[in-house]
Amino acid sequence: MTYALRLTGAKVLTSSGLRDMPLHLENGDIVETCDGRDVDLSGFWVLPGLVDIHGDAFEKHLAPRRGAMKSLDLGLMATEAELASNGITTGVLAQFYSWEGGMRGSEFAGQVFEALQEVRTRLDTTLMTQLRFETHMIDDYAAMIAMVERFGISYLVFNDHLPHADLAKGKMPPGHVGKSLKVGRNPDKNLEIMMAMHRASADVPKALRAAVPKLKAQGVRMGSHDESTAEQRRWWHDLGVHVCEFPETVAAAEAARGVGDAVIMGSPNLVRGGSHKGNVSALDVVTMGLCDALASDYHYPSLRRAAFLLADSGVCDLPSAWRLISEGPARVLGLTDRGRLEPGKRADILVLDPETRDVCVTVAGGRITYMRGAAGDRFLA
Repeated sequence: MTYALRLTGAKVLTSSGLRDMPLHLENGDIVETCDGRDVDLSGFWVLPGLVDIHGDAFEKHLAPRRGAMKSLDLGLMATEAELASNGITTGVLAQFYSWEGGMRGSEFAGQVFEALQEVRTRLDTTLMTQLRFETHMIDDYAAMIAMVERFGISYLVFNDHLPHADLAKGKMPPGHVGKSLKVGRNPDKNLEIMMAMHRASADVPKALRAAVPKLKAQGVRMGSHDESTAEQRRWWHDLGVHVCEFPETVAAAEAARGVGDAVIMGSPNLVRGGSHKGNVSALDVVTMGLCDALASDYHYPSLRRAAFLLADSGVCDLPSAWRLISEGPARVLGLTDRGRLEPGKRADILVLDPETRDVCVTVAGGRITYMRGAAGDRFLA
C-alpha cells in the first residue's frame, strides 16, 4: 500500500538547494498538501530518488557462483533490495546479448527478461531493462528485434567488444582460453567464431541501417557504447542513435553534445578519479559540462558518492550534482514523472543522514522499499 504522509523538519533538496519545507506524499505522488500522518525528520535530508540509467551489478545476484542460476526471480528480488538500500528508485538492468556466451549470451538474456516479467508485480522499485547488443552478430539481428518486441524492451545500446586489434593480426586475445572454458566453449572453436565476426565487419553498417528503423518504429530508445572518436558519434547520430554511453574521449563527448545527443558517464570512473581502462575521466567530462547523467555501471553505491564528490569539491552545487543521478537520467529515459521533489511527481525519495551520507529510508512510488535506524524509527513512531 502507499501512504499519506507529511514529512516535516527535514531539509529538502530542490533545484535551488536544501530548503526547510514539508513534503506531502499521497497515492504514490508528491502533492501540495494532504491529511496524512506527520513524520518528523528533523536532522535528516530528503532528496529525489536515484535513477540508475545503466547498471550490471545485478549479475552477482543472479549467479552468486558459477552455475548457480536456478532462481532468477529471487536474484531479481535481491537486486531490488540492493538498489533500495542505495536510494535507487528506478534501475535499468543492462543485460548483454553477446557472442561471449554464458551470462552474456542471448539465451540467458531471454531467461532474465522472462523472470523479470514474472516477478515485476512483486517489486516496488521500477526495474527497466537495457539490451546490450553486440553489433557483429550479423545472424542475430532478426532474433534480437523479436526479443525486443516480445519483452517490450524500451532501451537498447549497441556494443562492439571484439578484440579487433588482436584478431586482425591473427592473435589469440589475452585470457581467451580461460574465458572460453568459463562459458563451456572449446577455445579454438570460440576463436573461429570471433574471427568470422571480425572478418564480417564490413557488413555491420548495412545490418545496422536495416535494424535501427525497425527498432525506432517500436519506440525503442537507442545508444552506442565506448565511442573513441567524434566521427563515430556523428555516424551513430546520423543513423538515429542518440545516446552516447561511456565515451572514451573528450572528442566523442563533445561531438555528442554538439548534435544534441545525451552523454552518459560511469560514476565508478568519477569516484576512482579515472577510468580503469585508461579512457577519459568522467570528472573531466562533468567539469566541462558535457555529461547528462551518471550511471552506476558495476557499483550501485557509487552513484550518490559521485554526486557528493562533485558537490564537496566545488565542481558544481549539490542540486546540479544530484541532477546527474536523478532528473538527468530520468530525462534521457523519457521519464518525466520523476527526478524532482515537487507536486505532481512520483513519490520517489530517499532520506539521508547528512553526516554519514547513509541512506536511511527509500520510498518508490509512495511505497517504502528500504528503512533502517533512527529515521526508520520516526516512520514507525
